Amino acid sequence: MRVVVAGAGRLGSQTARALAAAHNDVTLVDIDDDRLAALADRFPARLVAGDAGDPALLERAGAYTADLLIATTGNDDDNLVISLLAKRRFAVPRVAARVNDTENTWLFDHRWGVDTAVPTAAPLISLIEEATEAADTVALLRLSRAGVTVIETAITAHSRTAGRSLAEVRLPSGTVVATVVRGGRPTVPDPRLRLAPGDELLLVSHSATEDEVRAAFQ
Repeated sequence: MRVVVAGAGRLGSQTARALAAAHNDVTLVDIDDDRLAALADRFPARLVAGDAGDPALLERAGAYTADLLIATTGNDDDNLVISLLAKRRFAVPRVAARVNDTENTWLFDHRWGVDTAVPTAAPLISLIEEATEAADTVALLRLSRAGVTVIETAITAHSRTAGRSLAEVRLPSGTVVATVVRGGRPTVPDPRLRLAPGDELLLVSHSATEDEVRAAFQ
């Protein structure tokens, strides 16, 4: 699925990261160059700087071929304009928008191109499920409700674990490898499996940070 996320704040960046981890083609747009620069290192989605309320920018971000657009900026006016452009000009099949001020909820409907209006207090998982209409897309993310985090890391030719077996990798406490994606296909994380450049790993942990997990592999 091709997804454009407008707004790289906490909600937007987490949404983009989660959808990218579920192997969607994700583009994250934000008008703040510094905010995108802070995300640039190893962020799993394409980053585009500019105003998502500008049709030319949305076109450059891939709106014409998008299956889903999610407007997550902190400004309701911006989210409505972005949604209307997505639906009316680019015919995006599904548009979801964040409602920051509950008094504006009545505006977020088909008249403004919004298929799904999501209150700002709604959890990330609810936003993604309502936007995609596919609960299985974010099944792993439900673990977060039990205090478990899903973390992704990729093996490159420069990773010190390239060529080593999973059994040789010392994982942080409370962390397990859920799957190894190789050639676009998930594989069983057998301890004898030797890691290779291009492998993507999904791990679950109840205590480790992303930096700790990546340090174990990189």
